[in-house]
Amino acid sequence: MEVAAIIPAFNEEKTVGNVIKTLKKVKNVHRIVVVSDGSEDGTVHSAMQYNQVEVIELLDNRGKGGAIKAGLDRCDSEIILILDADLLGLTVKHVEDLLDPVIKERALMAVGIFEKGRMATDIAQKMAPFLSGQRALKRDLLENISDLDLSRFGIEVALHQYVEDNDIEAEIVQLPDLSHVMKEEKLGFFKGALARVKMYWEIFKYVARIGADPREKL
Repeated sequence: MEVAAIIPAFNEEKTVGNVIKTLKKVKNVHRIVVVSDGSEDGTVHSAMQYNQVEVIELLDNRGKGGAIKAGLDRCDSEIILILDADLLGLTVKHVEDLLDPVIKERALMAVGIFEKGRMATDIAQKMAPFLSGQRALKRDLLENISDLDLSRFGIEVALHQYVEDNDIEAEIVQLPDLSHVMKEEKLGFFKGALARVKMYWEIFKYVARIGADPREKL
């Protein structure tokens, strides 16, 4: 089963390269697709420094769901790996562990949760594991999200609700010593806080629209 890694990226020129480097070492990852979601920095240039990496440049910001849909349209792989572009400490083992439940058909989706990385990101993911951006899943699950391209930051909620509604097996995978750059670190405290509020607002709007219950846990 071919695995394609899709990396949605918005202004991640400093970190996307390290994610790509790690993915290129994973033998089970056959394609790497970086989707620059209206980036205004050197994200596209950084990604294009690596051979055999497909780079999609979206001129307008479509949100995470729209970026993933653009990546999905580019490939026909049966298994899709979704990773954030701002990960810190990503290793080959993290990727292999995340893919393992899906490749071995123990689950149709695996959700990666930070553990022993940084306190702020660990706590956030323990409180809301369904919002994790690190996932391996069968392509069909994404294709069955009817408004994937409109979900923006609600994509994780959409996937969570879909597996809940259809009683689909999903597996939690601990990713020790992994974290990501927080918005306040990228943008400064005030701009970062505003970006975080915007992200949660998009999630809230999507939750309200589809009638999901974010209190449910995988």
